[in-house]
Amino acid sequence: MASMTPGPLHLRASGISLLLDCRAPGLPRILHWGRDLGELDQHALEELTLALVAPQVSNTMDAAVPLAVLPEPSGGWAGTPGLELHRDGSAVNTRFDVVDLECTEHVGDDHATTRVVVHAEDHLEMVGLDIEIELSGSGLVRQRARVTNLAPHVLQVDALVLTLPVPDLAREVLDLTGRHLRERSPQRHAFTLGTHLREGRRGRTGTDASLVLAVGEPGFAFRSGQVWAIHVAWSGNHRALAEALPDGRRVVGGGELLLPGEIRLAEGAAYTSPWLYAAHGDGLDDVSARFHRFLRSRAGHPRSPRPVTLNTWEAFYFDHDPERLSHLADQGARVGVERFVLDDGWFRGRHHDRAGLGDWYVDEDVWPQGLTPLVEHVHGLGMQFGLWVEPEMVNEDSDLAREHPDWILHPPGRMPPESRHQQVLDLSHPDAYAYLLERLDTLVDDNDVDYLKWDHNRDLVDATSTVTGGARVHEHTLAFYSLIDELKARHPGLEIESCSSGGGRVDLGVLARTDRVWASDCIDPLERQQIQRWTALLLPPELIGSHIGAPTAHTTGRTHSLDFRAGTAMLCHLGIEWNLDEADETELDRLGAWIAAHQSVRALAHSGVLVNADHPDPALWITGVVAEDRSEAVYSVVQLTTSVQSPAGMLRLPGLDLDAAYRVAPLPPGDYISGPAMSALAWWESGTVLPGRVLAHLGVQAPTLYPERLVLLQATRVS
Repeated sequence: MASMTPGPLHLRASGISLLLDCRAPGLPRILHWGRDLGELDQHALEELTLALVAPQVSNTMDAAVPLAVLPEPSGGWAGTPGLELHRDGSAVNTRFDVVDLECTEHVGDDHATTRVVVHAEDHLEMVGLDIEIELSGSGLVRQRARVTNLAPHVLQVDALVLTLPVPDLAREVLDLTGRHLRERSPQRHAFTLGTHLREGRRGRTGTDASLVLAVGEPGFAFRSGQVWAIHVAWSGNHRALAEALPDGRRVVGGGELLLPGEIRLAEGAAYTSPWLYAAHGDGLDDVSARFHRFLRSRAGHPRSPRPVTLNTWEAFYFDHDPERLSHLADQGARVGVERFVLDDGWFRGRHHDRAGLGDWYVDEDVWPQGLTPLVEHVHGLGMQFGLWVEPEMVNEDSDLAREHPDWILHPPGRMPPESRHQQVLDLSHPDAYAYLLERLDTLVDDNDVDYLKWDHNRDLVDATSTVTGGARVHEHTLAFYSLIDELKARHPGLEIESCSSGGGRVDLGVLARTDRVWASDCIDPLERQQIQRWTALLLPPELIGSHIGAPTAHTTGRTHSLDFRAGTAMLCHLGIEWNLDEADETELDRLGAWIAAHQSVRALAHSGVLVNADHPDPALWITGVVAEDRSEAVYSVVQLTTSVQSPAGMLRLPGLDLDAAYRVAPLPPGDYISGPAMSALAWWESGTVLPGRVLAHLGVQAPTLYPERLVLLQATRVS
């Protein structure tokens, strides 16, 4: 890296400008993050820097108060501080000076990343700071910081929050919340003065986590309105905020939420924050596209076709029988399944959820010959074999808990309240870590495991180390990352799914080392429509597991047609969670047709640009995936409930090349119109050929569907 002269720095990529004021002595300030400002020479940058200086008003600091990427109260910043430090109760109020600034460009296979590294010190307080800021080829910004103790006395870090400014155009906040079986529920409100703060204190990302916090122009939607969005890439406690001050400045930011005493730095020790990701776009689809392109550009992103997965959980729960499971594998092979996953219940004493967790040995009573016969049978059918594990948890009724109670996170003298009859193992305890690594390594080796469904079914409550007596969420999260990294290093090609009571651990920290997420334990397709739509705000479809369940959903009691269940999973990483022995021949044939259709379009679905039409009728959702070269697209048209108006109105197809012509036709088996207007839709049977501009701006007549039904459309560019 080459050092550079401090001054204005203009980074540009994919229609985005990031304008940094790097003039000494203070920390860099982001002057603009958003739409591309075009080519600006050094003189123009200097002029722009001056043009953006705010006037002084009454009863404020005598000099302008800087808003750095890490805001410092010592300079007069009255918002959320970027850094909170002390030494045994003595305040440490930093005012950093930049000692070096580096800017480099890294060119990968299909993208370039510009990286700025700032080295700063506070010589009075004896604290060092390094800040990394990157702009990826997709226009995605990310930043993180490392604080180092340069003094002989312990430095305690209570908070480290990085921020980005947003303009006064941002007047509305959108984030997500939820609960188990109802993750990713959107909520919106005005961006008023004060702090909108979202904190996750569950020791995991959380089913109620915001995932993405977005601010934007009033009424911003998928296809319209400027949006500025952030994501904290961390799988433990975290915080995200949107803050507006009376001086007119607005920021978004976030970082790890540190528990008291978690970060105590001896001389020379350092703490590094998680990455804070930030995406600007014209509409939420544009924001999603930046995240998706970035994720797909990673070296470790899944490249092979995502295998159609059959998971055994809702078929048999804990009732494992080798013969029935082998027959289920046969049924799966018949309909096109490519991966068979044996879920909870295969290990010692695990006949219900109250015992056995932690004893990671195959149950000899249920599996007298081990898992080998089933594994060989599955592989003989041409399918991969997967196994469910929950390494971080333990039942108190287990050999592990009885033999090693000191491996459980708990304060002296009491146990935390149980959740799902579970406690949490302290992965930062070296013996507990070594046990889990040995057991997982052996299980993968002995059973030729291709895939692990890695679960995490409870929050971390009163998570205290029996060794140090200190809070342990931070160290536990790092040890979890290390455990997966080590296991994957030992087993190249092993894929891992992040499951946590469904969608409780969905973030770019865990996705840096896993291959998909389980978006929710609820596979009711009506619920899944919303869960998947908003999970896809961050993740591309190939990383979102979506399964076809039984006719009546186990979690809601609703009954849905096979077409609605299968169509809902169609564009994601598709799977099955259904006892296929309960399906008749007609259902099996229809299921096979849906899987074949998925396999025929998954290369497009798992590489294309995700789009959502802003249809005026909230009962009708149109979601599609358009090829990067816009040569083809697949759209899902979903009737969530009955509409106020009938017929349904116009069907506009976003994302196509406006100057090209497309043939639009129903895609079997998702071509069945379930409503009474089937015969009245003139263009349906033969399809239609129209310009992309017409399809985007005017559209075609939408089918009138019964509620909780969908159809699929395919658009193909023609000469």
